[in-house]
Amino acid sequence: MSEGKKAQPRRRRGRRRGRRGAGSGHGQTDKAAIDTSTPAAGEKPGPSHSTRRGPERLRTVHETSAGGLVIDNIDRPREEQVAALIGRVDRRGRMLWSLPKGHIELGETAEQTAIREVAEETGIQGSVLAALGRIDYWFVTDGRRVHKTVHHYLMRCSGGELSDADVEVAEVAWVPLRELPSRLAYADERKLAEVAGELIDKWQTDGPAALPPVPPTSPRRRPQTHSRTRNRRPDEPVRGRKNGCGPEP
Repeated sequence: MSEGKKAQPRRRRGRRRGRRGAGSGHGQTDKAAIDTSTPAAGEKPGPSHSTRRGPERLRTVHETSAGGLVIDNIDRPREEQVAALIGRVDRRGRMLWSLPKGHIELGETAEQTAIREVAEETGIQGSVLAALGRIDYWFVTDGRRVHKTVHHYLMRCSGGELSDADVEVAEVAWVPLRELPSRLAYADERKLAEVAGELIDKWQTDGPAALPPVPPTSPRRRPQTHSRTRNRRPDEPVRGRKNGCGPEP
Protein backbone atom coordinates (compact mmCIF):
# COMPACT_ATOMS: atom_id res chain seq x y z
CA MET A 1 0.00 0.00 0.00
CA SER A 2 1.36 3.47 -0.94
CA GLU A 3 2.16 6.13 1.61
CA GLY A 4 -0.53 8.40 0.12
CA LYS A 5 -3.21 5.91 0.81
CA LYS A 6 -1.97 5.33 4.36
CA ALA A 7 -2.27 9.06 5.12
CA GLN A 8 -5.94 9.17 4.22
CA PRO A 9 -8.20 9.02 7.33
CA ARG A 10 -10.54 6.09 7.62
CA ARG A 11 -14.16 6.74 6.75
CA ARG A 12 -16.79 5.78 9.28
CA ARG A 13 -19.05 3.01 8.14
CA GLY A 14 -22.17 5.02 8.88
CA ARG A 15 -24.00 7.13 11.42
CA ARG A 16 -25.85 5.55 14.24
CA ARG A 17 -29.54 5.28 13.64
CA GLY A 18 -31.84 7.51 15.56
CA ARG A 19 -29.32 10.36 16.01
CA ARG A 20 -31.28 12.81 13.90
CA GLY A 21 -33.16 15.69 15.47
CA ALA A 22 -36.40 15.08 17.33
CA GLY A 23 -38.27 17.13 14.77
CA SER A 24 -37.16 14.96 11.86
CA GLY A 25 -39.60 12.44 10.53
CA HIS A 26 -36.76 10.17 9.51
CA GLY A 27 -35.64 9.92 13.10
CA GLN A 28 -39.04 8.57 14.16
CA THR A 29 -38.97 5.99 11.38
CA ASP A 30 -35.51 4.80 12.35
CA LYS A 31 -36.48 4.52 16.03
CA ALA A 32 -39.42 2.37 15.10
CA ALA A 33 -37.17 0.20 13.01
CA ILE A 34 -34.90 -0.39 15.99
CA ASP A 35 -37.79 -1.25 18.33
CA THR A 36 -39.22 -3.83 15.96
CA SER A 37 -35.94 -5.45 14.93
CA THR A 38 -35.46 -9.17 15.33
CA PRO A 39 -33.10 -10.12 18.23
CA ALA A 40 -29.79 -11.73 17.36
CA ALA A 41 -29.34 -15.47 17.59
CA GLY A 42 -29.13 -16.68 21.18
CA GLU A 43 -30.71 -13.52 22.61
CA LYS A 44 -34.01 -13.55 24.43
CA PRO A 45 -36.39 -10.71 23.74
CA GLY A 46 -36.54 -8.42 26.74
CA PRO A 47 -39.72 -7.16 28.38
CA SER A 48 -41.62 -4.42 26.64
CA HIS A 49 -41.14 -1.02 28.23
CA SER A 50 -44.21 0.51 26.60
CA THR A 51 -46.06 2.90 28.88
CA ARG A 52 -49.38 2.13 27.24
CA ARG A 53 -51.84 0.11 29.31
CA GLY A 54 -54.62 -2.02 27.95
CA PRO A 55 -58.25 -1.51 28.97
CA GLU A 56 -58.82 -2.32 32.62
CA ARG A 57 -60.87 -5.45 33.19
CA LEU A 58 -64.07 -4.84 35.13
CA ARG A 59 -64.86 -7.11 38.03
CA THR A 60 -67.95 -9.22 37.33
CA VAL A 61 -70.68 -9.25 39.97
CA HIS A 62 -73.75 -11.50 39.99
CA GLU A 63 -77.00 -10.18 41.46
CA THR A 64 -80.32 -11.94 41.98
CA SER A 65 -83.66 -10.20 42.43
CA ALA A 66 -87.32 -11.18 42.53
CA GLY A 67 -90.61 -9.44 41.87
CA GLY A 68 -94.15 -10.01 40.84
CA LEU A 69 -97.14 -9.08 38.75
CA VAL A 70 -99.83 -8.69 41.40
CA ILE A 71 -103.40 -8.83 40.04
CA ASP A 72 -106.57 -7.52 41.62
CA ASN A 73 -109.99 -8.88 40.60
CA ILE A 74 -108.30 -11.98 39.24
CA ASP A 75 -111.53 -13.98 39.52
CA ARG A 76 -113.54 -11.40 37.55
CA PRO A 77 -113.81 -10.79 33.78
CA ARG A 78 -110.65 -9.66 31.99
CA GLU A 79 -111.84 -6.07 31.58
CA GLU A 80 -112.01 -5.73 35.39
CA GLN A 81 -108.57 -7.16 36.12
CA VAL A 82 -105.83 -4.67 37.04
CA ALA A 83 -102.13 -4.99 37.85
CA ALA A 84 -100.02 -2.86 40.20
CA LEU A 85 -97.12 -1.17 38.41
CA ILE A 86 -94.40 1.19 39.58
CA GLY A 87 -93.07 4.19 37.68
CA ARG A 88 -89.54 5.58 37.76
CA VAL A 89 -88.21 8.67 35.97
CA ASP A 90 -85.15 8.04 33.79
CA ARG A 91 -82.33 10.48 33.00
CA ARG A 92 -84.32 11.95 30.11
CA GLY A 93 -87.24 12.73 32.37
CA ARG A 94 -89.43 9.95 30.97
CA MET A 95 -91.72 7.93 33.22
CA LEU A 96 -90.92 4.22 32.78
CA TRP A 97 -93.46 1.71 34.10
CA SER A 98 -92.31 -1.71 35.25
CA LEU A 99 -93.03 -4.58 37.64
CA PRO A 100 -92.02 -4.15 41.29
CA LYS A 101 -88.87 -6.06 42.14
CA GLY A 102 -85.77 -5.99 44.35
CA HIS A 103 -82.73 -7.82 45.64
CA ILE A 104 -83.06 -11.14 47.45
CA GLU A 105 -81.84 -10.51 50.98
CA LEU A 106 -79.97 -12.84 53.28
CA GLY A 107 -82.18 -15.75 54.42
CA GLU A 108 -84.95 -15.07 51.87
CA THR A 109 -86.26 -17.28 49.10
CA ALA A 110 -87.18 -15.75 45.76
CA GLU A 111 -90.91 -16.07 46.54
CA GLN A 112 -90.50 -14.31 49.88
CA THR A 113 -88.57 -11.50 48.22
CA ALA A 114 -91.27 -11.06 45.57
CA ILE A 115 -93.97 -10.74 48.25
CA ARG A 116 -91.88 -8.29 50.28
CA GLU A 117 -90.84 -6.13 47.33
CA VAL A 118 -94.38 -5.88 45.99
CA ALA A 119 -95.58 -4.76 49.43
CA GLU A 120 -92.75 -2.25 49.91
CA GLU A 121 -92.90 -0.70 46.45
CA THR A 122 -96.67 -0.69 45.92
CA GLY A 123 -98.27 -1.10 49.35
CA ILE A 124 -100.13 -4.20 48.15
CA GLN A 125 -100.05 -7.57 49.89
CA GLY A 126 -100.00 -10.52 47.53
CA SER A 127 -99.75 -14.29 47.45
CA VAL A 128 -97.77 -16.23 44.86
CA LEU A 129 -99.84 -18.31 42.41
CA ALA A 130 -97.27 -19.36 39.80
CA ALA A 131 -93.88 -18.55 38.34
CA LEU A 132 -93.95 -16.23 35.32
CA GLY A 133 -90.36 -16.61 34.22
CA ARG A 134 -86.82 -15.35 34.67
CA ILE A 135 -85.11 -12.36 33.08
CA ASP A 136 -81.35 -11.83 33.04
CA TYR A 137 -79.29 -8.99 31.63
CA TRP A 138 -75.91 -7.23 31.92
CA PHE A 139 -74.98 -3.66 32.78
CA VAL A 140 -71.98 -1.68 34.04
CA THR A 141 -72.07 0.47 37.19
CA ASP A 142 -69.50 1.80 39.67
CA GLY A 143 -66.66 0.14 37.78
CA ARG A 144 -68.32 -3.28 37.89
CA ARG A 145 -69.87 -5.47 35.24
CA VAL A 146 -73.11 -6.77 36.71
CA HIS A 147 -75.01 -9.86 35.60
CA LYS A 148 -78.51 -9.58 37.02
CA THR A 149 -81.13 -12.33 37.23
CA VAL A 150 -84.72 -11.50 38.19
CA HIS A 151 -87.35 -14.10 39.10
CA HIS A 152 -90.96 -13.02 38.46
CA TYR A 153 -94.17 -14.47 39.89
CA LEU A 154 -97.88 -14.17 39.22
CA MET A 155 -99.49 -12.93 42.42
CA ARG A 156 -103.01 -12.41 43.66
CA CYS A 157 -103.90 -9.27 45.62
CA SER A 158 -104.87 -10.19 49.16
CA GLY A 159 -104.99 -6.78 50.83
CA GLY A 160 -103.27 -3.46 51.34
CA GLU A 161 -103.61 -0.04 49.79
CA LEU A 162 -101.74 1.32 46.81
CA SER A 163 -98.93 3.59 48.07
CA ASP A 164 -95.89 5.38 46.65
CA ALA A 165 -94.08 5.62 50.02
CA ASP A 166 -90.88 4.11 48.64
CA VAL A 167 -88.62 7.03 47.71
CA GLU A 168 -87.20 5.12 44.74
CA VAL A 169 -90.65 4.93 43.17
CA ALA A 170 -92.05 8.04 41.51
CA GLU A 171 -95.60 6.73 40.97
CA VAL A 172 -97.71 3.63 41.45
CA ALA A 173 -100.89 2.75 39.62
CA TRP A 174 -103.46 0.06 38.95
CA VAL A 175 -103.23 -0.61 35.22
CA PRO A 176 -105.85 -2.66 33.31
CA LEU A 177 -104.40 -5.99 32.26
CA ARG A 178 -105.18 -5.34 28.59
CA GLU A 179 -103.09 -2.12 28.72
CA LEU A 180 -99.91 -3.77 30.00
CA PRO A 181 -98.38 -4.31 26.50
CA SER A 182 -98.52 -0.57 25.84
CA ARG A 183 -97.67 0.59 29.38
CA LEU A 184 -94.71 -1.61 30.35
CA ALA A 185 -91.42 -0.06 29.23
CA TYR A 186 -89.42 -3.26 28.78
CA ALA A 187 -90.04 -5.95 26.16
CA ASP A 188 -89.12 -8.81 28.49
CA GLU A 189 -91.75 -7.73 31.00
CA ARG A 190 -94.34 -7.36 28.26
CA LYS A 191 -93.74 -11.02 27.41
CA LEU A 192 -94.25 -11.93 31.06
CA ALA A 193 -97.58 -10.10 30.97
CA GLU A 194 -98.67 -12.32 28.07
CA VAL A 195 -97.74 -15.41 30.08
CA ALA A 196 -99.71 -14.02 33.01
CA GLY A 197 -102.80 -13.63 30.85
CA GLU A 198 -102.59 -17.26 29.76
CA LEU A 199 -102.16 -18.47 33.34
CA ILE A 200 -105.10 -16.38 34.54
CA ASP A 201 -107.33 -17.88 31.83
CA LYS A 202 -106.27 -21.35 32.92
CA TRP A 203 -106.85 -20.45 36.57
CA GLN A 204 -110.39 -19.23 35.84
CA THR A 205 -111.25 -22.20 33.62
CA ASP A 206 -109.73 -25.14 35.48
CA GLY A 207 -109.03 -23.76 38.95
CA PRO A 208 -105.79 -23.15 40.92
CA ALA A 209 -104.75 -26.82 40.58
CA ALA A 210 -104.29 -26.31 36.83
CA LEU A 211 -101.43 -23.87 37.36
CA PRO A 212 -97.89 -25.26 37.20
CA PRO A 213 -96.28 -25.70 40.63
CA VAL A 214 -93.95 -22.97 41.83
CA PRO A 215 -90.32 -24.16 41.52
CA PRO A 216 -88.76 -24.37 44.99
CA THR A 217 -85.95 -21.94 45.79
CA SER A 218 -83.43 -22.05 48.62
CA PRO A 219 -82.91 -19.21 51.10
CA ARG A 220 -79.99 -16.98 50.21
CA ARG A 221 -76.94 -17.79 52.29
CA ARG A 222 -74.72 -14.80 51.50
CA PRO A 223 -75.46 -11.08 51.34
CA GLN A 224 -75.32 -9.53 47.89
CA THR A 225 -72.74 -6.95 46.87
CA HIS A 226 -75.30 -4.41 45.68
CA SER A 227 -78.10 -5.18 48.14
CA ARG A 228 -79.88 -2.04 49.16
CA THR A 229 -81.91 -1.32 52.27
CA ARG A 230 -85.29 0.29 52.19
CA ASN A 231 -85.27 4.07 52.26
CA ARG A 232 -88.41 4.60 54.32
CA ARG A 233 -87.92 4.97 58.06
CA PRO A 234 -90.04 2.73 60.31
CA ASP A 235 -91.67 5.78 61.92
CA GLU A 236 -92.42 7.46 58.58
CA PRO A 237 -96.14 7.57 57.77
CA VAL A 238 -97.26 5.72 54.67
CA ARG A 239 -98.89 7.89 52.03
CA GLY A 240 -101.81 5.99 50.65
CA ARG A 241 -103.89 6.42 47.52
CA LYS A 242 -107.57 6.00 46.96
CA ASN A 243 -107.29 3.30 44.30
CA GLY A 244 -106.31 0.54 46.72
CA CYS A 245 -106.76 -3.20 46.47
CA GLY A 246 -110.35 -4.27 46.00
CA PRO A 247 -113.47 -2.11 45.99
CA GLU A 248 -113.43 1.04 48.08
CA PRO A 249 -115.58 1.02 51.23
